[in-house]
Formats: sequence, C-alpha cells, structure tokens
Amino acid sequence: MKFDFLFQTSPWFIPLCLLVGGLYAFALYQKNANWSKTQNLLMSAFRFLSVSLLCLLLLNFLIRQITQTVQKKTVVLAIDNSQSMAVSGQKNLSDLLVNLNKLKEDLTEQEYNVSFSSLNDETNQNLEGLKFDKKMTNLSSLLSGVKNAYEGENLTDVVMISDGIANQGISPASENFNFVVHTVGLGDTIPKKDLAVKSVYANKVAYLGNKFPVQADISSFGFSGKSANVYLKQGGKILDKQNLVFKQNDEVKTVSFNTTTTQIGVQHLVVEVDVLGGEFSLRNNRQDVYIEVIDGKEKILLLALSPHPDVKALKSIIEKNENYELDIKVLTENPNPDVLSKPYDLLILHQLPDYFNSYSNIFKPIIDKGTPTMFVLGNQSGTTYLNQINQVMQINSQAGQSDKVTGTYNQAFKSLNLEAEKMQLINKLPQISVPFGEFKLLPNSEVLLYQKVGSVQTQKPLFVVNTGSKKSAIFTGEGLWSWRLEEYQLTEKQEVVDNLVLKVLQFISAKDDKRKLRVYPINTEFLLGEKVVFETEIYNAIYEKLYNLPIKLEVKDEKGVTRDFSYSTSPDNSKFEISSLPAGVYRFRASTMVLGKSELSSGEFVIRDIQLENLNLTADFDVLRQLSAKTGGKFFKNNQFEAIKQTILNHKVPEKIDATEDLKEMINLRWIFFLILALLTIEWVFRKYLGGY
Repeated sequence: MKFDFLFQTSPWFIPLCLLVGGLYAFALYQKNANWSKTQNLLMSAFRFLSVSLLCLLLLNFLIRQITQTVQKKTVVLAIDNSQSMAVSGQKNLSDLLVNLNKLKEDLTEQEYNVSFSSLNDETNQNLEGLKFDKKMTNLSSLLSGVKNAYEGENLTDVVMISDGIANQGISPASENFNFVVHTVGLGDTIPKKDLAVKSVYANKVAYLGNKFPVQADISSFGFSGKSANVYLKQGGKILDKQNLVFKQNDEVKTVSFNTTTTQIGVQHLVVEVDVLGGEFSLRNNRQDVYIEVIDGKEKILLLALSPHPDVKALKSIIEKNENYELDIKVLTENPNPDVLSKPYDLLILHQLPDYFNSYSNIFKPIIDKGTPTMFVLGNQSGTTYLNQINQVMQINSQAGQSDKVTGTYNQAFKSLNLEAEKMQLINKLPQISVPFGEFKLLPNSEVLLYQKVGSVQTQKPLFVVNTGSKKSAIFTGEGLWSWRLEEYQLTEKQEVVDNLVLKVLQFISAKDDKRKLRVYPINTEFLLGEKVVFETEIYNAIYEKLYNLPIKLEVKDEKGVTRDFSYSTSPDNSKFEISSLPAGVYRFRASTMVLGKSELSSGEFVIRDIQLENLNLTADFDVLRQLSAKTGGKFFKNNQFEAIKQTILNHKVPEKIDATEDLKEMINLRWIFFLILALLTIEWVFRKYLGGY
C-alpha cells in the first residue's frame, strides 16, 4: 500500500499554514508565571499543531492510496464428459475423478486457485454427480468457455482430459489461447471391429406425392469379405433394401434409396444395417431421419427497381427456408413482367415505388389484393408515393437527402420470439443509408429496430412491422448486404440478420389465427432428454387473454400410444412441460371449454436421438498432442497425474499484480478530525490542571 499527496493549490501555502500556527501559539503562550517553561512549550506545540492542521485542511489536499495485490495462479481442469468417454470403462472414469480431486487438493496447498470445467457450460463446478452423457463434443467451445470465464485472472495452465474425439466445432489446435493447455488422453486408439451408419443425407422438406432420395454412408472395420443388408424403414415396415459387400478391412460405402411421400406432416424414417458378429457397439447400426412433408411452397415475389447487392442478400436469406419459392423480377431489365397470373403469398418491394412512381401499375394490383408486403428502401425510393400505399408509417423527407445510421434492437417488441442477447450484435454492424426526415408510425405499427446515430440512440425507426389485420413491414435502410458480411466477419456465421428478416417475413405472411385456444411447443424439434415445453394462449370473444381454465392435452407417439395430461395456466406461467419422452414423432391435441364452447388445438413435434458420440469410438490423441504443442503444454497419459502436478509447479510465469487507486480529500479523513480534537482536548486539560482557565 502506498500513499501520495496531491496539491490542488500552490504548495507555497504550506509554509504559510505553519506560520499561522506558529504565530497563533506564540501569541497565546508568552512566558507565564503559572507554569514552567517546559509546560509552556508543550502546550504551545499542541496549539501549533492543531491550528496548522486546520489551515492545511483549507487547502483541500487529495490523498492517493494505491493498493497492490498479487493474484494467485489459476489452474482449470477441463473434462470432456461426452458419451464416448464412457467407452474406456466405469473403473477408469472413477479413477480419473479421484485423481483430479487429489490434483486439485495438491495444487491448492501450493497456493493455486483450482476449478473444474466441462461440456456442461459451467465453470468452477464440483465433480460430484458429473455424468459422462453429453451427446456432442465441442472441445473448442470448452476451451473458449474457460478463456472467457477467467478473463482478467491469472490463468496459467489448463489441463484438458479427453479422448480427442470431437464432432462439433473446429479443431481446438486451430485457435489461439493465452494459457498453456496440457492434455490427458483417455481411451483406446486402436480401432474397434464395428459396422455403423456413419451419416444420412436427405432433404428436410419434401412435397406430397413426390419421390425423394435418402442417402447413407455405411462404415465398416474388421469385416473384410463380409456382406450386410441396409434397410430403409418406416414404422417397422421395410420400404427398401440393399446389400453391401465389404472387400477391405476399413471401408465406407454409400447407398441411395428413393421413396415416395404419402401423407402430410413429419415422417420418421430409419436407415438400419444388419448386426454382424463381433461388433463393438450396436447403438450405431441405425440412424433416424425426419422429413417434413408439405402440400406446397409459399410463393414470394421480389420486385426490384434495379440490380442491387441487397437483392442478392434477400435472395440468400429467403432461400434458407425450403418452404419458400422465390421469384425475382428486376424492372429496369424487364419492365413488363407477368406477375398477375401467379398467386403470391408475399410481396417484397426493393426501392419501389421510386421517385417517379414508374412501375406502380405492376405492383399496386398485387398490394390491392391484400398481399402482405415488405418495403425495403434505398436511395431511389420515392417516399411521397410510399406514403400513399403503405399502412406502416409516413416518411417526410426530401429526395436525395439521407443519413448514415446503425441499428439497435427494441426489447419491448414482443411479437417475434427474438433472443435479446443475440440481437445485441446489431449494434456492432456497419452504418447503412436511410432517408433523412421525420417518421410517423401509423396505428398497429411497432418498431423492431431503432436508428442509432453514432453513439446516440434515436426514436426514429429503422425496421417497423404493422401487426394489424393487414400485416406489412418497412426496412428503411440500404445496405443489408453489408450487415451480413460484417456478421460473418465477427462470428463466422450469418444467423442474426438472416433470422431477423426471415421471422419478419414469416410473421407478416402468416394467416390470422382466430382460434380461442392456441397450444404449441416452443420448438418443433427437441433432443432426447430435453423437456418438451408447451406454450398456451386462451382468448375470449374480444381476444383478451383468459387464465385458470382446465386444459386436457393428449400426446400420441408413432405407435399410437397416447399420454394424457391436465393443467391450467396463470398470468405468471403459461407453459407446461413434459419430460422423459422417447425419440420419435409426436402429435398432440389440446382441448378446453371457452365460454361454454369446446375449443381445440393440435400440432406435432419431433424428439431426436443424436448418435454422434457412437459413430466414432476410436480415441484420437494426435489432436491432443497438437493442441499441447501449440500452446507450450505437454501430453500425458491417464496414469501420469503426479507428472502433471510437477509440470504445473515448474511452470514459472510472471506474477500478475492488481492495483487499485483511491482518491480521498484530506478533509474527509476521520482520523484527522479526531487528531485535532485530541490535541485541543489535551491542551485544554493541561491548562485547566495548571490553572490557566
């Protein structure tokens, strides 16, 4: 701890303060016959000190206190607790946990901070109750989570225990970490005799009555000269079969099936291969395939004034949804497209209407039919004509005048299920061009994104959705393409912007739901072991929400087995959860009585059993060695925990010191008050005792 004095006035006032104290004491304590010279000097010293301190307080000194602390070294023991780790056997896993606890105790005694981390997305957890049951392994995410959780701390070493089998994310050896990663290999690197359905490829969406392909890769190890049948099944019925002959000891063969859709809804298919004698694992001999069969695609017409990067960006976004069929017409290239002969479910106008309202005869008849429309503005948009045909907002601006803005998410917008945390990415995206002027929302319009000028969030809308009976939307910015590029630069994904646009398109094109009872799962797909969560909404005749009504829920699986549930909702909880459902396709039917009338709601959902951890059971220590070599760590076997401890203890790194600075005004220090009070009190007692008062 260190102290410094900072002057807010000239330091030459300090001798003046001392002079005032000295003159005061000199004037008060002349030679007096009532007490001795020593007593006189002592009391004058008390008066000198107290008066000088009071004068110094008037100068308002600042005292800077600097406190320094040395951070303890931190070690994180990161555990791959995926299903493939269990292949090494329960005894090895139990011994591993014992050794890890002992390593933690030994390092803690040496003044280290030690904590555990795993694929559970938790840090500083205990090993008690840790289950090796994760269905996916992402070692890169595990280490990145450790890096983020201990940012700012003196993290020196990470010990990662894994079999090296990763089926999600990128290789951890390709990333950079500011700490040493030691790796411990657990598992068997010798390939097992096994036959497996390695991967299955099929379209997520198929159309009723059409044939569609299902392709599967079958891997074989140790079955040279053997043959096996591969089946495509549905509901236990064999739809197709092929025979494979394996000529090599290690081989992957591809089979293709063609089948026909016969009913609307999610169809559950199974690709299965025969079980041969001596297989190490039978759990990877089949894979499930879920295909949504629909009656037809939703048709979207994108009319653009002229070629523009935003048109290509919109095309890329819309084509992510296989339920959409997109037609693009660029009017400067084709001034008279035939767009009235085909019924469209959604219209997107890019920079239309323009300054001169040149092509209103093409798009206005479509709008007049009540087709949901999204307007995307640009530097050629004519806001005067736009104001005449849209029900979203009015824009008062001059032609050619624009502003550069970024966007910020309006968390009060509840019509779409958007994750507020992910939407914070919008703040980091580049500036785009918007009309400069005044914006006035029309009835039933809600702001999804606000304009942000520099660091100032304005109340001007950037993305607005009308939630009335005739849904529509306006995106006032030009530069959607740059948002997608920047998002990829930041995250190596194009999810947030694309998801935002797709959800708006889905919302405005959705048919109005007039049902009084609406029960639906929060996701269409769940992983095996997850809770299936239903959201419930009940309305009266004027569409005000109702609560506390008894609801019956029937959930039927593919075998026809029905599970019955009963529940009710409240203003604080409109959800209902179901646990422990096996994998498969489920159809549900909910019913209740609303104002004496029976109301029904139905739908379907899928529970997937992901078998990624069973596809590859051969440990890969090379990945672990590469990671350790890149970060300056070492690779160890499962029985070398004493060597791990010594390696960590021998790792000499500079100490990390935290320094905190605290500025205080001298007049606010209590001890100075009590010091002055004590000096004056002692002086007064002396004078009283010696008869001075």
